[in-house]
Amino acid sequence: MNRKFFVYILIIFLIVLLCSFIFVKKQHAETKKNITFWTLQMGTFDKYINKIISDYEAKNPDIHITWVDVPYSEGEKRTLASMLSNTPPDLVNLTPEFSILLAQKNALYKIPKDVMSEYVPTISKQLNYEGEYFGIPFYATSALTFYNKELLDKAGITRVPATYDEMNKDAQIIKDNTGAFVTMPALTENDTFLKILNKYNINSPGSVNSAKSLMIFNDYKNLYQNNLIPKESITQSHREALEKYMAGQIVILPAGANFLNIVKENAPKIFENTRVAPQLVGDSRQYDFSLMNFIVPQKAKYPNEAIDFAKYLTNEQNQLELAKLTTILPVNKKTLQNKYFTTDSESDIFAKARFISSNQLNNIQPPVPHTKNQKELLTLINNYIQQILLAKRPTQDLLDELSAKWQKL
Repeated sequence: MNRKFFVYILIIFLIVLLCSFIFVKKQHAETKKNITFWTLQMGTFDKYINKIISDYEAKNPDIHITWVDVPYSEGEKRTLASMLSNTPPDLVNLTPEFSILLAQKNALYKIPKDVMSEYVPTISKQLNYEGEYFGIPFYATSALTFYNKELLDKAGITRVPATYDEMNKDAQIIKDNTGAFVTMPALTENDTFLKILNKYNINSPGSVNSAKSLMIFNDYKNLYQNNLIPKESITQSHREALEKYMAGQIVILPAGANFLNIVKENAPKIFENTRVAPQLVGDSRQYDFSLMNFIVPQKAKYPNEAIDFAKYLTNEQNQLELAKLTTILPVNKKTLQNKYFTTDSESDIFAKARFISSNQLNNIQPPVPHTKNQKELLTLINNYIQQILLAKRPTQDLLDELSAKWQKL
């Protein structure tokens, strides 16, 4: 009897102990701050991101990170939907253009200015709106100039064009001696032509109908009308331009370093003759770049913790590791000083591309100021470059119209 009694007591004790353990564990879990973190199409790098999350949680036992990877095409739509609810994510990966649009609608949490001291200043400026920061840089890219050395030699051109003007002047020589086009600029893809104009400091309604602007628009009109660039230049994208480069139909391709692997895998003979040079520039002699960043919604539950996690994601070590897994450029100042980016090489085209593109971040052309109607502006400019290349009406008349409509925006 005593033995049975002892067993009953032991079972009761174990049950109480188990319930206590579950209660304590649940209570501990409920006291943790659950940070919801969204990225854009970063699922390929799940091992890298999961390791960062594990390391961060180990250093911050009161925090749990829930990571959600969103398809790039759905990023803006999902972010807007989440912000209309009362439970948006705490940290979201977006583009600067969309981030500033949200900032204009007072939908974002302001990032303390001291946080931005870790990043390249010229890059951080793109996330500033009316004197305040509304985003934290994540990673950058800066396009290079790919060129087919064999075709350039065949054309008798001994120097690689450094500016758009030099390249455009070479177009006739290249066509006469090789039969190839100098390039395919994909002028109406997103903000391609606006970026070209901006490198000449043409970035406002007043400057777009200046004598300099007239010269640039007419330059591309002459190239198009004289069949020195492909007719698809006003309808097709960079992807089609890449195809033409890999087919040996164009000599020069503005492209990011990530496209080197595509050329290597799909057109090995073209890759053998491919060299890289700095990005083409206008008269400002400065380079453009693209940026991905993080934002913290105004309704985020844990904004300060989200900012701290974003800083951890973009610290010196984590940025270097991501750069080695990809062809992106770090935005952390210390990472950019690593020998991985400061070592040039004539024998390794990938190292050379990395060296050139990272150096370009030190000489950045300030981007065109964001407007509330940025998409309408791009559509407007792209519509007018099409009309000008097709010689619908005199260029100056069309530029006067463009200037007036830009002013209204």
